[in-house]
Amino acid sequence: MRTTVAALGANVDEGRQAAFDRLWSAQGAALARVVASFARPGADQDDLTQEIALALWQALPRFRGESSEKTFALRVAHNRALSHAWKRRTDEPLDDDLPATAQAPDEAAEAQQDADRLFAQIRRLPMLQREVITLALEDLSHDEIGTMLGITPGNVAVRLTRARAQLRGLMNGGGS
Repeated sequence: MRTTVAALGANVDEGRQAAFDRLWSAQGAALARVVASFARPGADQDDLTQEIALALWQALPRFRGESSEKTFALRVAHNRALSHAWKRRTDEPLDDDLPATAQAPDEAAEAQQDADRLFAQIRRLPMLQREVITLALEDLSHDEIGTMLGITPGNVAVRLTRARAQLRGLMNGGGS
């Protein structure tokens, strides 16, 4: 998931471009997982990736270091992904196309199938549950998730418990 703001037609200042490149490089894998949780493979994911890149570029001057760069990047990505999903109504299960890891071919294929299945089931969750599970998968604390979503850490815990239970049911072949 490599991108440059210059490719988006934005006015580029070199310091800001360097900060963007560093942030994108450090958080690209996490951002790709957010994209996979909210957008269809192919052009839909490409569109969301570009929307996130532009939103990060625009938000960089407002980053004051009150949170980690990871939390900042995920907050911007998450907000863009929600808008994108609501616009496109991508709540139905879809296939994914995630990059394979450096494993034996049969292990990589099995890991890819597991990831495909997980993201397809995550997309079947109601939006409130999809939000917390996606952010929890990025190892954000309940406090960080709560701050991002404007809810209490206790509410995050409740939503996460419900999301995990529903996801477990979906992964085991149940309807909910």
